[in-house]
Amino acid sequence: MEKIISEKKEKFIAKLTAQRLLLNNSTTIPGEQIIKDLLPQKFGKRGMIWTAILVMIALVGAFAYYRQLRYGLIVTNMRDYVSWGIYISNFVFFVAISLVGSLITAILRLANVHWATPLTRIAEIIAVSAIVFASLIIIVDMGRPERFMNLLLHGRLQSPIIWDVIVICTYFFISLLLLYFPLLPDLKILISLKEKTSKALYKLYRFQGSFWKGTKEQFRISEKSINILCITIIPVAFCIHTVTSWLFATTYRPGWDSTNFGAYFISGAFLVGAGAVVVAMYVFRRAYRLEKYITELHFEKMGRIVVLLALIYLYFNINEYLVPAFKMKKPEEAHLSELFSGEYAPLFWFAIMIGMIIPSIILVFKKGRKPLPMFIAGIMVVVGAWFKRYLIVTPTLLHPFLPMNNVPTGYHHYFPSWEEWAIAMGSLAGALLIITFFARIYPIIPIHETITENETAPDN
Repeated sequence: MEKIISEKKEKFIAKLTAQRLLLNNSTTIPGEQIIKDLLPQKFGKRGMIWTAILVMIALVGAFAYYRQLRYGLIVTNMRDYVSWGIYISNFVFFVAISLVGSLITAILRLANVHWATPLTRIAEIIAVSAIVFASLIIIVDMGRPERFMNLLLHGRLQSPIIWDVIVICTYFFISLLLLYFPLLPDLKILISLKEKTSKALYKLYRFQGSFWKGTKEQFRISEKSINILCITIIPVAFCIHTVTSWLFATTYRPGWDSTNFGAYFISGAFLVGAGAVVVAMYVFRRAYRLEKYITELHFEKMGRIVVLLALIYLYFNINEYLVPAFKMKKPEEAHLSELFSGEYAPLFWFAIMIGMIIPSIILVFKKGRKPLPMFIAGIMVVVGAWFKRYLIVTPTLLHPFLPMNNVPTGYHHYFPSWEEWAIAMGSLAGALLIITFFARIYPIIPIHETITENETAPDN
């Protein structure tokens, strides 16, 4: 009996050791090889085509916005009732996806989870690019962008909108610092490889990191600063999504009059952020041949996180719809009927199935947590999340508490104009362009941290 227990114990220890080596990139990879593997790479043919497509979509979006500035919001299909539409749907989506920075970088770092090291920079650049375009899409929605200054000059703390501006700005700067501080040791490596860098990039690296000498004191200050930022960003991240939900919940409308909205938004944000990281993991792994650094065990770990978050979000969705359905007040009845069996039913059930239920079914099984199934599930989560945000905004605005009487027929329906679609798609392309150019200029996986963990792996 003791012999059997001993054998099982040895097998268990061997399995843990193998996992640790895989997650820490193995002790057999020398530092020089790690640097060579993780240095930024020039765009290949596929990279150039991808970038050209994104630039074209962004330019079409810019042209559509020029038309909106010239002719006014009349070029959109937003009217007296649906006054937010696809722009605010995009804003909520960007705000949601930006939460991934606090999930991967802050929460897992503070929990001393070392396997997430190759994913931290990916998560942070997604967070920064998303929050940039969340801010821009709000200005687009205003119609008169020059009036944005009035919000800063004459903003009132009684308004939830000013709360949103404050937390978005705070979250952006903390995310930017969390992206920059861990990058400093890598900038020193990039500066030392002058012969492999173009003049323009070398000047950029020198400007950003020439002061970094890599001394023990600098590392101590940097580590302390990163920990402070990680602790700070968590409540700020919760605030940004809670305050965004309050923009809806404090407005007296069917479907928004909910005390569940804060937790509902946060759980959904964690899910779509994790799904976006999974998609980025797969793309960068394939494009830059990073199989040794983003391993199948990383997909296994992220798969478990995604399925947990999907089930949590599904729980809050049930809460969000079951309680008003049970009470079935007249205004809520019209709103829920439209979602469950009316005009928006196909879109609603698509968002629920594609965004939560099917990914959960895929990821519950071990084979579903392999890279390709994970990539498919991640795409489904992100697409479902975008349509879910559209459904949070539009159907509610079409069902005000006061009935629509003596208004044009077009006011009873809303479908975005081509200008709205172009601007929305252009903003998504712009966020992807930021991520694409970052991956071209900087290492997408932290080089110094990977080398350090690789050297210390046997002692962990």
